[in-house]
Amino acid sequence: MEFLNNQLFGNSLREWLFALASFVAVAAVILAIKTFVGRRVAVFSKRTSNVWDNLIADCLQKIHLIPILVLSLYLGSLLLTLPGVVKVVLTKATILVLVFEAAILTVHGVKFWFEHFKQEKLESNPEAVTTLGSLSFLLRVVVWVAAALLALDNLGINITTLVAGLGITGIAVALAVQNVLGDLFASLSIVLDKPFVIGDFIIIDQYMGTIEKIGLKTTRIRSLSGEQLILSNGDLLKSRIRNYKRMNERRVVFSIGVTYQTPHEKIKAIPQMVKTIIERQEKTRFDRGHFKDFGAYALNYGFVYWMQEPDYVLFMNTQQTINLDIHQAFEQNGIEFAYPTQSVFVNASDPSNIET
Repeated sequence: MEFLNNQLFGNSLREWLFALASFVAVAAVILAIKTFVGRRVAVFSKRTSNVWDNLIADCLQKIHLIPILVLSLYLGSLLLTLPGVVKVVLTKATILVLVFEAAILTVHGVKFWFEHFKQEKLESNPEAVTTLGSLSFLLRVVVWVAAALLALDNLGINITTLVAGLGITGIAVALAVQNVLGDLFASLSIVLDKPFVIGDFIIIDQYMGTIEKIGLKTTRIRSLSGEQLILSNGDLLKSRIRNYKRMNERRVVFSIGVTYQTPHEKIKAIPQMVKTIIERQEKTRFDRGHFKDFGAYALNYGFVYWMQEPDYVLFMNTQQTINLDIHQAFEQNGIEFAYPTQSVFVNASDPSNIET
């Protein structure tokens, strides 16, 4: 075995064999641990509802072979006497590979979290899924930028100037796309504050419709007449928004007018008559009803009641029933609805004043 003492690149063959054996042993141990722990965690994760053990099992399976081999090679090289340049290159290469592997696993973790959130919230909070999808993308960009900066710093490049330059460039870009960034942050505000969600019926100024999609820059609204309205998120948050989907109860105000020839007793009976009709309906709560004023051609009444469910079709059906019952009750009691009329009274006491 004397040949094992022969020197090769400053190390004996025995030392090279030990380094090779160490490389193989470390790689085998890491792969064995990865496989064993990964399987155990995968089995355990199926028994629990916790998402974190699923994430750990998934990340263990996603660990690539190259970082394991590079790390094993570096650890095996510690048994050898290598030139300084080789050691530096090997150390820097190992750090670079591990940094980018960590970035890959972090990005995978962000994607895994977003997919889990998407499955949980897609039906109940779809607009959050849309916006947090973009947030997930921004987080991944940040991870890769941080990994690139660490890699450059590891290579001996002064990143202070680079970071400062990126800061100045970022300010310039932010000024150039401030409207886009404003809409982006408005989108995040909509998701966090939730002034409306997909499916809500809203009114903004003269526009009205149902929310279809909340994007990074714009929100899509389907109007009552069928066309799609596209409004920027920034403009939406600056507007006064009326959200009818958040209505718990619907307040209904209506008026009726009867003729001046209506007898006094029937005038007094009308508020109670209408109150009885309203209270007879389902999902209604009577508020008030009064003979409110003497109009130009009618005695005017005002009535207020609450629909205990906000559904618009239910409200219209109920109001139609109330109107029909009021019409029937007035017809049965000989009460006439008023309509615009004008009476002209002519004083004919002096026949000579009348021209023929």
